[in-house]
Amino acid sequence: MQTCYRHGDRKAGVICQRCDRPICPSCMHQASVGFHCPECARSGAQKVIKASQLVTRPVVTYVLIALNLVIYVACIGSGLQTRPNVVLDYGLLGQGFFNGQEIGVAAGEYYRLVTGGFLHANLIHVLMNMLALYQLGLLLESAFGRVRFAVVYMASMGAGALGVMLLHPNDLTVGASGAVFGLMGFAFMAMRARGIDPFSTGIGGTILINVVLTFTLSSYLSVGGHIGGLIGGLICGWVMTDFGPKKIKDERAILGVVVGIGAAAFAAAILFA
Repeated sequence: MQTCYRHGDRKAGVICQRCDRPICPSCMHQASVGFHCPECARSGAQKVIKASQLVTRPVVTYVLIALNLVIYVACIGSGLQTRPNVVLDYGLLGQGFFNGQEIGVAAGEYYRLVTGGFLHANLIHVLMNMLALYQLGLLLESAFGRVRFAVVYMASMGAGALGVMLLHPNDLTVGASGAVFGLMGFAFMAMRARGIDPFSTGIGGTILINVVLTFTLSSYLSVGGHIGGLIGGLICGWVMTDFGPKKIKDERAILGVVVGIGAAAFAAAILFA
């Protein structure tokens, strides 16, 4: 276990991006990419960004929630259920047949990889997903910015779609839970990179509970979508908060890698369909 070079009794959460010395949370100075130690921050005239300066209005989160709710209301049928014809036409489906005609991603309906992530089966389904998205959006969009948050969300959606294509491509699947699981995985890795125990904040326990529920209620919940999204979010979090700052350094290049991960997930979903 590494300890801080300035405080030998404290665990080091990250390393300085300039001198590679291990530093604890008390010695971490926010840089454009990663963190700097106090000496490197002073020598480079690095501006220290306070937590209050990082707080921004989570516009992307609000837009995503609004889109999901508007689409749900527009597609609602009897009993607050989404109309079956909408799910059949736009839900996530690898391959199927209707009236003797092939439908699904395998038939060239690639839009289903995205539209399926904005459809919900009923009112409880959409409200639970939007509550989780709101809570995670407040945490992540303020800390990482709108563009990076949006990229991680879409990459997680692609990973969730890939999980569906791998495990149950012939089942109609709807919901934003794949992307939401991805945001949970991203938050987990971001906390670890900053020397914070994810289980002390509740995010670790929340992930475990949701994974158990996913497998327990696999007849009602999408195992592929949830686990695929979670894995995608973990990978994006590792690249953006750990591997990228240590090995790539350039912030735009790191973001480009995460965009590539999302694109690869969507492309792989098409191939496996």
